Amino acid sequence: MSKVQFFGLGILSALLVGFSILADEVVEGDTLGFDNSVLMALRVPGDPQTPIGPAWLHEAARDVTALGSFAVLTLLLVAVVVFLLLARKRRTAVFLTACVVGGTIISTALKIAFDRPRPDLTGTVKVFTASFPSGHATVSAVVYLTLGTILAQLTADRAFRIYFYSVASALTALVGVSRVYLGVHYPTDVLAGWSLGTAWALLCAMAFRLVDARGK
Repeated sequence: MSKVQFFGLGILSALLVGFSILADEVVEGDTLGFDNSVLMALRVPGDPQTPIGPAWLHEAARDVTALGSFAVLTLLLVAVVVFLLLARKRRTAVFLTACVVGGTIISTALKIAFDRPRPDLTGTVKVFTASFPSGHATVSAVVYLTLGTILAQLTADRAFRIYFYSVASALTALVGVSRVYLGVHYPTDVLAGWSLGTAWALLCAMAFRLVDARGK
């Protein structure tokens, strides 16, 4: 096992352990104090339905949160998969699709299993599923981090690789933060989603590199 693979497994293990700890604390109700204090710090005093900040910030948050929506991520996935197929990178297209679909299934299954109610705040964004873990945070991490990895593999320039990983990480972070700001998720929902989504994206990347190396 190479140093890179060993380091990757270490990060993967840490992310999964972090998710397990968060899940255990959420089930026991030990995170509610922290969750509610963060949510209320982001609401107008006396008006919990309204996030703090000017109207343009509210609108910007809704725009940003859409970057983690099922519709936007599906359109992005289809566009990238078609490009990969046209570029005759069928193996990469299949792996990307499997990674995103798998991550979505895992996120949905865990939502059903934990069945955590959403924060008792209304008037912001319509929601239809349970709260833990955040689907937006989970799947956006899967999609953007996986795309960042694919783009990074297309270049040998270290600066470009750092740029691709940085943009992917920033988009993932912004989507998660927007969910808390809008009051549709608890902070621990998003932290769990980030942990789970990053772990899944990392696992997919490691598997792809292993299969790709054997195919050469």
